[in-house]
Amino acid sequence: MVKLDIISDPICPWCYIGKTLLDAALEQRPDHPFTIEWHPFQLNPDMPVEGMDRRAYLEAKFGGREGAVRAYAPVLARATDAGLNLDFEAMERTPNTLDAHRLLHWAGIEGAQDPVAMALFAAYFEQGRDIGDAEVLADIADHVGMDAAIVQKLLASDADRDAILAREAQFREMGITSVPTFIVNGKHAVPGCQDTALWVQVIEDINAQIAAAE
Repeated sequence: MVKLDIISDPICPWCYIGKTLLDAALEQRPDHPFTIEWHPFQLNPDMPVEGMDRRAYLEAKFGGREGAVRAYAPVLARATDAGLNLDFEAMERTPNTLDAHRLLHWAGIEGAQDPVAMALFAAYFEQGRDIGDAEVLADIADHVGMDAAIVQKLLASDADRDAILAREAQFREMGITSVPTFIVNGKHAVPGCQDTALWVQVIEDINAQIAAAE
């Protein structure tokens, strides 16, 4: 198997779209060699723990709603093409995502990282839920078969907080400045939201290399 590391943030729309396009390639090539692991990267590392009002966030980042509409227009177009239904109007808060990354870490221990990652994206972008809220995170964990009570206890503590921040710092030191970034086999970085066709070609090339080496 070949490791595919995904460096991402649950509030990154391009990450959601990019993974959806990757999933389409994995469905087309069920003989793909990838084992997937998600890694933390906060788009807003200085976000208050409680998050902030979405309108205030848009004012600060884009100069208001009109600027945000212009910035998100290509995102919505690409998402629609990928079969996603993003609902920016439903979002009332922009969260701090450190706890979401902690949940992803624990999900990885239980072999549930990929469904948790996709559930976080859907909760935020399609349902407008606050994925910085412990109850929302526990509910997401429950829906993928994790123990919600344990997750809530962990979230109420500082468990793995420093480890997540250290891992993120490591990626920044490696020169990663944007997400999604995909790293194939620990060697080849594939930055940004890539088309399904590219991933199909990558899979076919890797499978050919594996076959030639046997």
